[in-house]
Amino acid sequence: MKGRRNVKEIIPKDAYGVFADNHDVALVDSRYVAQYFEKEHKTVLRNIDAILGVDSGFSPEFGRHNFVPISYKDQQNRKQRCYAITRDGFTALAMGFTGKKAAKFKELYIRRFNEMERFIRTLVLTRKEFPLLTENIKLLHDNPKPYHFSNECDMINRIVTGMSAKQFRQANGIEKGKSIRPYLNDAQIQLMETLQKVDIGLLVSVPDFEQRKRYLEWYKMKLEEKAVGEQTAA
Repeated sequence: MKGRRNVKEIIPKDAYGVFADNHDVALVDSRYVAQYFEKEHKTVLRNIDAILGVDSGFSPEFGRHNFVPISYKDQQNRKQRCYAITRDGFTALAMGFTGKKAAKFKELYIRRFNEMERFIRTLVLTRKEFPLLTENIKLLHDNPKPYHFSNECDMINRIVTGMSAKQFRQANGIEKGKSIRPYLNDAQIQLMETLQKVDIGLLVSVPDFEQRKRYLEWYKMKLEEKAVGEQTAA
């Protein structure tokens, strides 16, 4: 991560400013930290500057790795500085925040980092397995057309979200051509990962598209029934 400065938001910020960047790292925007810990952003920036200072006791590598300078435009359209902060950076920063209310938000942010990192792991795994899906589509069709790939992906999208990728983008204001996966919730990503694994096998054993679709819908229903049963038992 040395020298990492170009932060591109891949999984959008949640209500607490936690997001994932193009390096699959969970980060939090310093402005949100200021908001939830009821501090002025300039105070949080001073605290970060102190951590980055030569007399802080923290190494320069720690600062570079965990506090990434980014910027935003204020209401007057002026460029202002802020930071994208890693879990370790947040931990170092929040050590100076004391009191019961601060403890509550520390716990909340630790939980959000855990959830985001789990989400990232699932998303990365889904990405890695996607080539297997496309390879099996190539095996199924002697001369595969673009719609063979898009139909298979949209089938899974519809089962998971109730709509095609195009419809999902339109409903959520997502730019055309952009992947919808970073905008799914944790449960949807996990379901997509599971159905994708099942579909990789079905492409070889069940060549008929509609039959595969019915089987995946049935599989989703069984997963939901199992989840309800586990909740009832608990």
